[in-house]
Amino acid sequence: METEKKPSRATLRKTALPRIYRIDAEIAAGKYPNSNDLAQLFEVSVSTISRDIEFMREQLFAPIGYDSFEKGFYYTKKTFRLPASFTTPNDLLALGMARSIFSLYRDTPLYEASSQLLKDICTPITSDGNSDWLENRIVVPKIASAKINPDIWKIVVAGLKENRIIAFDYRGTWDEDYQNRRVRPYQLLFDSGVWYLHGFAEERNANRMFSLSRMKGARLTKDGFSLPGNFSYADLAGESYFGVFVGLEKMRFAIDCYGETVIYASERQWAADQKITDIEGGVSIEFTSTQYDKVRKWVLSCGCEAIPKKPKKLVDDWKWHIREMRQMV
Repeated sequence: METEKKPSRATLRKTALPRIYRIDAEIAAGKYPNSNDLAQLFEVSVSTISRDIEFMREQLFAPIGYDSFEKGFYYTKKTFRLPASFTTPNDLLALGMARSIFSLYRDTPLYEASSQLLKDICTPITSDGNSDWLENRIVVPKIASAKINPDIWKIVVAGLKENRIIAFDYRGTWDEDYQNRRVRPYQLLFDSGVWYLHGFAEERNANRMFSLSRMKGARLTKDGFSLPGNFSYADLAGESYFGVFVGLEKMRFAIDCYGETVIYASERQWAADQKITDIEGGVSIEFTSTQYDKVRKWVLSCGCEAIPKKPKKLVDDWKWHIREMRQMV
């Protein structure tokens, strides 16, 4: 008697796993999806969907039929759902962590769509109850976040997708009132609970960051643009990792750290070229960055346990804040 072969996990790309489970959910829900429908849903080619369907039939023994009247796929056995047995522990762990990480986006339009997608994917995997521990054992604590108008989000995403200039009214940190902006949208960035648009501001003739929560009246213009070769935010950050803000000048920083800040500073990679050396009672960290404002805020947040040594601009700023705080006591 021939032994039934088990599903081959090795023949399935890891990137295809979420799509496979979503296809299963679409078919099981009685939606009669066809290859064109699924290709549009996942923004892939029809041939990719065809390979997925073939894999489900041949490797996962999915009883997929095609209804010529409904013009779509269906399960000839209505109770069939994909087995979780061909998923690896790392797959389950990754999906569990992804569900937790998406909680960071709870106050953004991205959350509802992404959480529903992951729910659809995880349902057949976790139905046996073996993965319930993921829900309350791998947790990303909530952070203070800025809410975004869904209409603003849609306009920005459309501008990114279609490479079209967007116009909006914006109030910056030091602005007394809203001012009109025309921006070529390059990237959406998420940092510390806030979504930012990185793009080319035509009024300033330079790249700028805009908080989506400070925008209003966003509209998509008819004007298109071409992405420059160095549009990426990462190309402008000076290979340092202090969040989304960048400056125009690259500086060399040196900061002496003491007390609890020694471990905090030493265990993190702040920049690609950072160097950490021991000093009496602490460590000295040196690196190059264009993110002056973010570095300054980090130093000030460490209180007396971080002493800047260079550049001179940072040293002077640090001393000014100390004098101002002393007067408030």
